[in-house]
Amino acid sequence: MKAPPSPARGSRGRGGLPTRPGRRGPRGGLGRLGPLPWIAPVILLILAVVVWPIVELVRTSFLNISIAGKVRGSAGTEKFKKLFEETDFGHVLLWTVLWTVVVVTATMLISLALAQLFNQRFPGRSVTRWALIAPWAASVLMTAIGFKWMLNQTAGVLNTLLIDLGFIDKSKDWLGEPGTAWPWMMFVAVFVSLPFTTYTLLAGLQTIPHDVYEAARIDGAGPWQTYRGITLPLLRPAFLVGVVINLINVFNSFPIIWAMTQGGPGSDTATTTVFMYKLKETDIAESSAMSVVNFAMVVVLVLIFLKVSRWNEED
Repeated sequence: MKAPPSPARGSRGRGGLPTRPGRRGPRGGLGRLGPLPWIAPVILLILAVVVWPIVELVRTSFLNISIAGKVRGSAGTEKFKKLFEETDFGHVLLWTVLWTVVVVTATMLISLALAQLFNQRFPGRSVTRWALIAPWAASVLMTAIGFKWMLNQTAGVLNTLLIDLGFIDKSKDWLGEPGTAWPWMMFVAVFVSLPFTTYTLLAGLQTIPHDVYEAARIDGAGPWQTYRGITLPLLRPAFLVGVVINLINVFNSFPIIWAMTQGGPGSDTATTTVFMYKLKETDIAESSAMSVVNFAMVVVLVLIFLKVSRWNEED
């Protein structure tokens, strides 16, 4: 009798199904490393760009460094004590919190209204959407310098316009006094922050299914009930993203304030970021200590917001 013929390709595995010869299992070769080869470049980039500068920043804040940049040994916590004893530190800290809260709140409220508008169909919607990108596409520094010249006391277009219209009798130094400089800098900060938050909220609005609105309309829900019970809860993830990113950007905002007032007169219009930059002229280690405080404040503000908003809880 002849022997039964062997399978043409490979051998038979579980259930009698043929297997391909020479094929490695999932645990062979690079498969043992899992996704590590793909995410390793990202991890190295984060270590080089984020983690290492933070470590160096903290290390520098505990050193005694001359103006020329020469390390003269350890200073312990002396630089932090010197920072907290600065006469302008409390004032700068307070204005930084007010600056962040006012700009972020105004930006999110205006962006919510603009996102609702752009989500509707009306003539010229595409043009207005593209127009909103302009403050985002332009350099923040360039925008701040443009507003600075517009508010100039001698040649500014705002003073010229207000004098011609009879609203003021003489030119005013809008950026020379904190009482008028802060509102204008906040206006510029909101102006440059609107595009990102508006498009973030617009993207969130466009992901809400129309079937949900139809069901609410059939159930007899009014416009306000629909907005409060459907739109706002479903818009929450996009709203949280906009607030957190805007919170970090506004808190660390440097070009607007530096270009318009350089934190002056004195430190009356300085935030902690500008104050930190000015400290490096006299003490690099104290400036690093201010950077550490800045980093801690950002983390605390974000954690407080996430705790209050209950971001990880389902509705």
